[in-house]
Amino acid sequence: MEKPGLYLLLIISLHYMLVIADSAADPASINFIKSSCRATRYPALCVHCLSSYAAKIQQSEKQLARIALAVSLARARSTAAFVSKMTKVSGMKPREYQALRDCVDNMGDTVDQLTRSNPRAGPNRQVRGPEFHVAHEQCANLVVSVAQVTSNALALVNRFAARHHQAATVLPEVQV
Repeated sequence: MEKPGLYLLLIISLHYMLVIADSAADPASINFIKSSCRATRYPALCVHCLSSYAAKIQQSEKQLARIALAVSLARARSTAAFVSKMTKVSGMKPREYQALRDCVDNMGDTVDQLTRSNPRAGPNRQVRGPEFHVAHEQCANLVVSVAQVTSNALALVNRFAARHHQAATVLPEVQV
């Protein structure tokens, strides 16, 4: 049986690390991220996901777009792995199992498409991002989170491409 206190400790630790990262980052970089995230559908989530990378992003639209894609890919990979593990839970009804299998397929497609948008990330490259350790009823929330983070990443990539007239530009890999 898992301990709820462990999750609380993990959340507090992650929050503390983000606060430290935010306070150590150049305020101009944080403002650049906040300003850029206003162009996304989920600006608060965008800022939350990218502010810890402010030192890498600085004030570069290209770095912002690259890191947003890398974060999205990391979240999609983590969620795909989590949902895949959920299919192994015993006692599931056939309909529930099939829904999870469909979800696994969709998450796999998402990972493939994000990987293709950044070929240097490759299917075997490990992009580091937060791992998800949650109860299985939160599976739908993880999938929604992946969709939102990916939406934000694509908005930032499209914004970069439009400003630089490079719609077909492949952004080099960034390790997150």
